Amino acid sequence: MKIFIDNRGGMPIYEQIYNQIKAQIINSSLNEDESLPSIRNLAKDLRISVITTKRAYDELERDGYIYTVAGKGCFVAHKNTELLREENLKKIEEYINKIIQLASSCNLTKRDIIDMIDIMEEE
Repeated sequence: MKIFIDNRGGMPIYEQIYNQIKAQIINSSLNEDESLPSIRNLAKDLRISVITTKRAYDELERDGYIYTVAGKGCFVAHKNTELLREENLKKIEEYINKIIQLASSCNLTKRDIIDMIDIMEEE
């Protein structure tokens, strides 16, 4: 598992950890029932507070991405396909909003955008 912390960005460290682990679970870089580094080991490797790592793990567990087994550690949860679908739909909506903004700045119509998509699908 690889996690990179950007100390210059405005995003809190626990959120960076959360987002990166979540992304690795969604794209199957981390597999179901795979163990995660202990909270202490991850904090040590990243040179951050244990509290920060714990917060990221707590939020991942709350959102159903990982589960904890007492005395054994944290593991990747079984994929909830509905949850993953929602995540992807949310991303698609964000991209569509960006496309709409760009299209309006170029005076493109909805039909122009659909034509572009059709052409790209053919390739």
